[in-house]
Amino acid sequence: MDLPINRTLATEVILLGFSQNVKINLLLFFLFLIIYIITLFGNGFMVCVIIISSHLHTPMYFFLCNLAFIDFFYSSSTVPKLLESLLFSSGKTSLMICDIQVHVGLFLGGTECLLLVLMAYDRYVAICKPLYYLVLMRWSICYRLITLVWVSSFILSVLPSLLMPVRACNPNQLNHFVCEILVLIKISCESTEKTEIVISCISFFSIVFPFIFILLSYACILSSVLKIRSSRRSKAFSTCSSHVTVVTLFYGTALIMYCGPSSRYSPNFEYSSDQGKYISVFYVAIIPMVNPLIYSLKNKEIITAVLSKKQSKKS
Repeated sequence: MDLPINRTLATEVILLGFSQNVKINLLLFFLFLIIYIITLFGNGFMVCVIIISSHLHTPMYFFLCNLAFIDFFYSSSTVPKLLESLLFSSGKTSLMICDIQVHVGLFLGGTECLLLVLMAYDRYVAICKPLYYLVLMRWSICYRLITLVWVSSFILSVLPSLLMPVRACNPNQLNHFVCEILVLIKISCESTEKTEIVISCISFFSIVFPFIFILLSYACILSSVLKIRSSRRSKAFSTCSSHVTVVTLFYGTALIMYCGPSSRYSPNFEYSSDQGKYISVFYVAIIPMVNPLIYSLKNKEIITAVLSKKQSKKS
C-alpha cells in the first residue's frame, strides 16, 4: 500500500511523557521509583506468603497469587522505561520495543480483567453454593480455569493485534509516557477504521462483558448475604470487600480508557491523548501498587500468616 503524501515509515517513536521541564521530570522520577519499589515488594511479598503458608493453599489465594504475579510484571513492563525517559528526558524508543510493550500490556491487562471475573466466581460459589464449593472449585477445575484465563486473554487481546499490525509513520511523536495501542494508531500510516472496530470488539469481550458478569455475580452474592443471619453478614462482606475495591479501581479506569467515544482514536482528538495519559498512570503504576496493600491490610488470614512466620522465627 502506498504511503500518504509527505509521510514515511517510522523506525522509532518519541514518547513526550509528562513534561519537558528537567526539575519536574526529576521529581516524577523519584515518585515513580518509590511507587515501583513498593509495587515490586508488595506483589513479591504476596506471592511468597501465599506459596510458603500452607493454610493459604486455597483457590481464593491461588487466584490472588496469579493477580500479584500479573501486577508484578505489568508494572515491570512499563515503569522502568518510564523511569529511563524521565531521567534522560529523551523519550526515544525503537518501534520494536514499543510493539513489545503494546502486546505485553494488552496480554497482562486482558488477563487481569478475566482473572477478576474468576475471583468473583470463586466468591459467588463460596457464598451462594457453600455445600458445593469443594466440588465446583476443586484443584483440577481451578487449574483448568486459570489456564483458560491466560489462553483466552492471548486469543482476545494479543492475537488480533498480531494479525493486524500497526504501521507507524512520521511524525512519530506520541503524547504519552508508554506505548499503548490507542496512542500508537494515532500515527498509523493507513486508515484506522478497521482497527477501531477490532479494538471496540476486543474491549467489549475483554472489559464490558466480564464487568457485567462480575456485577451479576455480586448481585447474587448480595441477595444470598441478605438472607443469612446478621452475625454472619460481616464475615461474608469482608471476604468480598477487597475484591470489590480492586474491581472498582481497575474496571473504572479500563472502561473510561477503552470504552469511550470512538472519536478518541482520531489524531486530532487531543482530549483523549492528554486524559488517557493520566488515566494510564492508574492501571500502569497505581493499581499494581495498591492491590497487594488492599488485600494484605483487609485480609486477616494473610496478616495471621505473616505474624505466625515472625513468631516461628523468634522461637
